[in-house]
Amino acid sequence: MSVSMRDVDPAFQGAGQKAGIEIWRIENFHPVPVPNSSHGKFFNGDSYVILKTTALKNGVLRHDIHYWLGKDTSQDEAGTAAIKTVELDAALGGRAVQYREVEGHETEKFLSYFKPCIIPQEGGVASGFKHAEAEEHQTRLYVCKGKHVVHVKEVPFARSSLNHDDIFILDTDSKIFQFNGSNSSIQERAKALEVVQYVKDTYHDGKCEIAAIEDGKLMADADTGEFWGLFGGFAPLPRKTNSDEPKSTQIVPYKLFCVEKGDAVPMEADSLRRELLDTHKCYILDCDAEVFVWMGRSTSLNGRKAASTAVDELLRGLDRSKSHIIRVIEGFETVLFRSKFDSWPQKTNVAVTEEGRGKVAALLKRQGVNVRGLLKAEPPKEETQLYIDCTGVLQVWRVDGQQKILLPASDQSKFYGGDCYIFHYSYPGEEKEEHLIGTWFGKQSVEEDRVGATSQASKMVEAQKFLPTQACFYEGHEPLQFFAIFQSFIVFKGGLSKGYKNYISEKELSDDTYAEDGLALFRVQGSGPDNMQAIQVEPVASSLNSSYCYILLSGSSVFTWSGNLTTSEDQELVERQLDLIKPNMQSKLQKEGAESEQFWDLLGGKSEYPSQKIARGAENDPHLFSCTLSKGDLKVTEVYNFNQDDLMTEDIFILDCHSDIYVWVGQEVESKNKMNALNIAEKFLESDFLLEKLSLQAPIYIVMEGSEPTFFTRFFTWDSSKSLMHGNSFQRKLAILKNGGTPLLDKPKRRTPVSYSGRSIAPEKSQRSRSMSFSPDRVRVRGRSPAFNALAATFENSNARNLSTPPPMVRKLYPKSVTPDSEKLASRSAAIAALSAGFEKPALPRGLTIPRSPKVSPETSKPKSEAISRQNSVETSKLKPETIQEDVKEDEAEDDEGLPIYPYDRLKTTSTEPASDIDITKRETYLSSVEFKEKFGMAKDAFYKLPKWKQNKLKMALHLF
Repeated sequence: MSVSMRDVDPAFQGAGQKAGIEIWRIENFHPVPVPNSSHGKFFNGDSYVILKTTALKNGVLRHDIHYWLGKDTSQDEAGTAAIKTVELDAALGGRAVQYREVEGHETEKFLSYFKPCIIPQEGGVASGFKHAEAEEHQTRLYVCKGKHVVHVKEVPFARSSLNHDDIFILDTDSKIFQFNGSNSSIQERAKALEVVQYVKDTYHDGKCEIAAIEDGKLMADADTGEFWGLFGGFAPLPRKTNSDEPKSTQIVPYKLFCVEKGDAVPMEADSLRRELLDTHKCYILDCDAEVFVWMGRSTSLNGRKAASTAVDELLRGLDRSKSHIIRVIEGFETVLFRSKFDSWPQKTNVAVTEEGRGKVAALLKRQGVNVRGLLKAEPPKEETQLYIDCTGVLQVWRVDGQQKILLPASDQSKFYGGDCYIFHYSYPGEEKEEHLIGTWFGKQSVEEDRVGATSQASKMVEAQKFLPTQACFYEGHEPLQFFAIFQSFIVFKGGLSKGYKNYISEKELSDDTYAEDGLALFRVQGSGPDNMQAIQVEPVASSLNSSYCYILLSGSSVFTWSGNLTTSEDQELVERQLDLIKPNMQSKLQKEGAESEQFWDLLGGKSEYPSQKIARGAENDPHLFSCTLSKGDLKVTEVYNFNQDDLMTEDIFILDCHSDIYVWVGQEVESKNKMNALNIAEKFLESDFLLEKLSLQAPIYIVMEGSEPTFFTRFFTWDSSKSLMHGNSFQRKLAILKNGGTPLLDKPKRRTPVSYSGRSIAPEKSQRSRSMSFSPDRVRVRGRSPAFNALAATFENSNARNLSTPPPMVRKLYPKSVTPDSEKLASRSAAIAALSAGFEKPALPRGLTIPRSPKVSPETSKPKSEAISRQNSVETSKLKPETIQEDVKEDEAEDDEGLPIYPYDRLKTTSTEPASDIDITKRETYLSSVEFKEKFGMAKDAFYKLPKWKQNKLKMALHLF
């Protein structure tokens, strides 16, 4: 498409050069920029053009263009907005996807730009309206629909507007009421609360009361009475009438039109195929719910404008003026558009040139405009950050059917390609100790072992109350974090499990399994001494690669081969790995192009081999999906412009990064669905909803709410205190809203330096940033104390432990920070250590984050806790007041403040008769002093001196958290 700046409105010059949103309003048939302060404010008598620019990981800028039409906008304004959208796309190089948005029928993608909602105001420029001036507050009633984004519409303030299916917000002068229809979901109610917050901030300057009204609950509640009083008193809402029922969804056949001289001409075709679309023409594809306009790369700007006008006239004639219109450019079609065709080639024969984009860039550059976003992006750089601490404790088991064998420390980094393995890695997180339980499947492993490994790993996660992150890795597709955890990783050919040996014949077994005196070739790779691998490959010349170094073994002969594209660092890794595979052996160095005859003879002669480095799939920009698995079918809904608040505790979400798949499971998800998380991930990979050629062996992570690791939270602006809240999504957000917009729980403090396996971690390393960048100079601390080995042996004793019992971990203490005075610090630390030992001792053999027993024995802990409590009271009296305020809660005993007292059975989260009107985050405060001491084994003042994470651990064990 040839573009001249005379064809592009001057208002669009320089648009889309940086990430963000730009908005223009149509005034007198021209786009006029809307200031940032007015973004999200729309008038229903106007038309707007909205540009969303997104900076992708690969460096390029992606553009989405929307034109929004108010319900009272004029036809001329609407037509101008449609035409100007085509011009804006041309100015950006002709690659943007363009959407028509009609007031009240906006796409979720558009609404996601203006979270939590948009509430159009009366008025307009050319429509004859005047913008509403500030006036006395009017009572208004809004209906809210939507689980991920909220469609808000004003309805008449009358009882007849209410129903059982939706959420309603009644905005009065002094109070905002949210009415929750009895058939509405928890997620919809929670999202509507975000609208309540918006109304409160926008129309009440953040100062007004909030009330939640439950449909059908006639309690003697002042707010409920006040709400119904505004409607003239309570009366039951009628059931939905037949006229209100949604029309039955019928499958409407798609219709394809070709735009000829400005008219939409129907095309006859047995099936939709990519070959029907001509690059010199524009087409309209009517899919009922969505209508697409496809524009060939060789079409002119005027031709595209004509197609835009033609689709408007077509829909006006069909009385479907509110249908979504999506315009796509050849070569940049959306997934939704391609999915409408019976066949769409992965690679089209159309050459998508840079000509149009380059011409526009040159024109803008001459005008002094930055054109970085229009130029071709640089190739993405390889991900080098680990986002995980690599100084933790590692345990590895080899799987043999339904059995698992613990590997000694010397062998835990030596895997066989015919076997499956389970590993448990515990490491210091930013606020608490974190756990990763994973499975590794060798390329030649058998199904029996894979099923056994998955089953046993899932039992280990379940035994630890789903707190650890679960991972699933396939040989050849491991992430960088996996290799960094294992440090020096070796994969041998063959296998040791019975299942593998039964599957492979004796001859194949002898040929395929690594033997120390046999012929073996290893490819060496990695980024440094703490992240290096040796992978055994077929001992033939075609296995070589100029980008790697290799080790060739044959009896007493050892060769090292260096490709021409390797570095001195790569060659150093060869020597390190050789010390592990064949220690104390002198090797014969072979340079590519100068190999000895003996070297080639051992490999069966020379042959061609590749030179390009084996690259792991690059991490793409993440996409978030809400998932539902029903009768084996997986249904997903994409959540656009997502943030942490979009993760609803009742749901399961998938974060798709292309190279990795994360499944986030909310606390309120049923246990059977939690156990299905891995199945959901596998079905997601099979379905490939984004048509991005996902590998079925991509790494999978199962992440539980409240235990999110850094390598997951890095995709969000994360507030860990939100994950510690309990209750459903609506209860949580209502508590935050009534608490002034802040979570009820204090955000956990960053963890202090701790001791691992007898070795201290330097303070500066424990306070590392979220990125946790990997450094070759970083010292690896992974001790194996005799106590740890003894615990591991106990765990493996089948007579002493159940197979589902999780692996033992060495308990770490997290002392709280106190005054800098060394004497006070020493005495305080000793007191806390003694106190911790009093209730940690029963759990020491397990090393779990949560004690297994729901009770702490009062007989054993009572005298200790009382003595230590007295000692602590002396020590804390010497501390500065602000230090004490950090560790001790204000309400040490509920009796002193007159709080109601409930029995333990009514305060439990599993109670059948739960106590009402309590703070669900502080259930323990409603226990009597006697019962508190009986359950916790200590007095309240001693309990509140404990670190926050330790308090939560005890509360969770007693079902009070």
